[in-house]
Amino acid sequence: MARTAALHVAGAPGQMYNPLFIYGGVGLGKTHLIHAVGNALLADRPDARILYLHAEQFITDVVKNYQRKTFDELKAKYHQLDLLLIDDVQFFAGKERTQEEFFNAFEALLAKRAHIIMTSDTYPKGLVDIDERLTSRFDAGLTVAIEPPELEMRVAILMRKAELEATPMPEDVAFFVAKNVRANVRELEGALRKILAYSRFSHKEINIGLAREALKDLLSIQNRQIGVENIQKTCADFYKIKVADMYSKKRPASIARPRQIAMYLAKEMTQKSLPEIGELFGGRDHTTVLHAVRKISAERQKNTELNQQLHVLEQTLKG
Repeated sequence: MARTAALHVAGAPGQMYNPLFIYGGVGLGKTHLIHAVGNALLADRPDARILYLHAEQFITDVVKNYQRKTFDELKAKYHQLDLLLIDDVQFFAGKERTQEEFFNAFEALLAKRAHIIMTSDTYPKGLVDIDERLTSRFDAGLTVAIEPPELEMRVAILMRKAELEATPMPEDVAFFVAKNVRANVRELEGALRKILAYSRFSHKEINIGLAREALKDLLSIQNRQIGVENIQKTCADFYKIKVADMYSKKRPASIARPRQIAMYLAKEMTQKSLPEIGELFGGRDHTTVLHAVRKISAERQKNTELNQQLHVLEQTLKG
């Protein structure tokens, strides 16, 4: 969806989805995507005035112009653009003067039908210490999430990147790595580089044993940090229920919902099978776990608030 929206903006800036707000975790391609919009517009209109910058650069510009009392320079730089691409707007948190100047630039650009694309690590209403009149404007166009890639996509990414390195990766190894590296593409690339280096230095062919040896530090950290019990406690704390409710037979929504979320995270973040997870949730049948996993997975795609809650839980569990 994020890619489709970006294509629309590149083809007709200033018309649909303005502003476009893209959010997601690190290493998922937010910056890559907004650069693609800028490059596409530049290819189509070489005279277009396009600026890409990180939010911290905007903060620096505001501070510099505030000290010199040269706000006309700031307006000249930002208010005349055709396309503004700005990364990590969560960095505006708590900076009132910056927020004021960004609000002014935002209004000026929209008034002249220029396009604004922003990225953040969270959705607009999840931003803290940012003026509500800004967050409501962030939310006024189109807000889309970039999700971590699913297992099959992670496998495809690994095999493609290994191909580009002229060292094809066996599919079973790609599946092994993809099951253990879930966070983002950057981590996948890091894992691949370790495996390729280990293979070259040891003069051994790439197989699951070699991958396990190359990634032993990563795997030991994961095994140490993320267990079903840890997931149950983290979810219980987050949703303010008792840990005992995770494996009790109680079924009110205030308990059943966090329990389903914990089951989903247990399937996504551990190597446990469905029957093993069911056993750890009070001896439940594996079909109960499967139902919870499918339900939360489907809802995550549509429900922004749930997606953000899961993102917070995942980051907490990864430490």
